[in-house]
Amino acid sequence: MRAWHGPALLTYGFRPFFLLGAVWAAVAMGLWILMLAGVFSPATRMDLVSWHAHAFLFGYLGAIIAGFLLTAVPNWTGRLPVVGWQLGGLVLLWLAGRLAILVSQHLPMGLAAGIDLAFPIVLGAVILREILAGKTWGNLVVLALLAIFTLANVLFHLDVANGDIAAKGIGLRLGLAAVIGMIALIGGRILPSFTRNWLVKRGTKSLPAPPMQRFDKVTLLISAAILLLWVLTPDSWITGLAMIMFAILHTGRLVRWRGYLTGAEPLVWILHFAYAMLPLGAVLISLSNLRPDLVDPAAAQHLWMAGALGLMTLAVMTRATLGHTGQTLHAGNGTVAIYSALIGSMVVRLFAGNFPGNLGYEISAALWIAAFMGFAVVYGRLLARRKATVA
Repeated sequence: MRAWHGPALLTYGFRPFFLLGAVWAAVAMGLWILMLAGVFSPATRMDLVSWHAHAFLFGYLGAIIAGFLLTAVPNWTGRLPVVGWQLGGLVLLWLAGRLAILVSQHLPMGLAAGIDLAFPIVLGAVILREILAGKTWGNLVVLALLAIFTLANVLFHLDVANGDIAAKGIGLRLGLAAVIGMIALIGGRILPSFTRNWLVKRGTKSLPAPPMQRFDKVTLLISAAILLLWVLTPDSWITGLAMIMFAILHTGRLVRWRGYLTGAEPLVWILHFAYAMLPLGAVLISLSNLRPDLVDPAAAQHLWMAGALGLMTLAVMTRATLGHTGQTLHAGNGTVAIYSALIGSMVVRLFAGNFPGNLGYEISAALWIAAFMGFAVVYGRLLARRKATVA
């Protein structure tokens, strides 16, 4: 691209950010288990639970959002992608944030937060430049969600500076809500389109509803209000009831998209399975709100964190990597194993409280590490080389 003759890893945004994001997801989970076992104690100003939450919500997910947007925005705007050392600079900025948070006790107060926040701010500026140059005003809503995500990171750091448990604060909920909003918005574009393409090739007459119909737009508006209610009043019974409406609306979208017809191709059905974690997670959050004696609130929230966020990002990462490197859009055995490991991790984490000691958390973590290191191994050659094939 643009006569770039440097490393292939810097020829498109998805390449470095998907690969390094996956490696970080595995490494950070490994560090978390060592922390739980008392073997490793990082020199971070965050309490360990808050570090764990930040490492995945703002660390891992920040990388995947960057990789997705830097790849998708050129398609939306018709402009050339960011490549070369400009892309490399963004990657280094993201890496600096991960390191700064991990050793923040050795840095002046606020410096680690500043380094961490520099990445999403610069990324947002790059995306804004591309949208304005391409005059694709409709995509400003995606940039708005990125801005909310960045604001959530600011609030998270403020909780840390005040000595609060940031993992229980408004910053984490706002960040999670912003990403759920991204999945609802972008998923509403890609799921029916990808599903229609696959079903048409098979000659199926029952096709999904086109993207972004009136029902979808109403669902997104109502969902935004419900998510805001959850961010501001997570323990309110009104929030608990509203989450049931959230679940009904998004289940309706799934039915309209005909995902139940895609069982023969894991690369397609995993998108629907991941999206299904939105309504299912909302139901569990509602139950944890109305009946906390029955459902652990942390376990319910993890269904959104590990299920919706983890599965959807992995589903998009595998498909985008295959598509943008000229591979056949089909999930091989390695890809199916990756999906299976992450689904297993999600299920075990949901019931981790029923295992003795930390066994449930350790099994869930091991499966999570297997999924993301598996992605790095199976897809690494596609991401790091100009011409390669997937195992």
